[in-house]
Amino acid sequence: MNRLYHFPLSPFSRKVRLSLAEKKIEVELVEERYWEKDSDFLRRNPAGKVPVLKMSNRTMADSTAICEYLEDVHPTPALLPSDPEGRYEARRLVSWFDDKFHAEVTSKLLGERVFRKVMGTGYPDSTNVKEGARSIKFHLDYMAQLLDQRRWLAGNDLTLADFSAAAQLSCLDYISDVDWNRHEVVKDWYAKIKSRPAFRSLLVDQVSGFPQPAHYADLDF
Repeated sequence: MNRLYHFPLSPFSRKVRLSLAEKKIEVELVEERYWEKDSDFLRRNPAGKVPVLKMSNRTMADSTAICEYLEDVHPTPALLPSDPEGRYEARRLVSWFDDKFHAEVTSKLLGERVFRKVMGTGYPDSTNVKEGARSIKFHLDYMAQLLDQRRWLAGNDLTLADFSAAAQLSCLDYISDVDWNRHEVVKDWYAKIKSRPAFRSLLVDQVSGFPQPAHYADLDF
């Protein structure tokens, strides 16, 4: 059995979960409190981060490296375009959401509102929360610009870029930190991706001390 070491509100874990589910690869989910630096987990990934995928006698870390590996060994359905220009754009946006969006938004909102409590590192920093709340508006505006011209974020087909974005936003949606009314086109995109079978396991995630908001698992918001 394939096994994924993850944390429910890790957007990087969610990106891999979406890719696995879209490709219909069955996997056992093992929740990992990676910040506790368990010695067994550190043997699997000395970087001490989730996700870690154990598959075909291989142990793999780093969400993008894992997703690209899955693309190579399970090419159908494709999550990267076949043409160089399309692959570049999808990869560019994966980096945008994994790096820029996460640093400017997710780490400041989810990090302060949830992970400080879960990890026991003190109270939320209101300055970070305000910065994250301000920055998400810029990112939603940018997504709207893309989606005004395209069916999906990187083009006319669903790609890993959409899963990277949805992984970040779904974590924030769990704590009601996304203004879905800011752009109808972004809300429609999320409703479309949220309705995919690959998304189902994310909609039943539960984190102790943080109950789901009523709209979280509602496909019609």
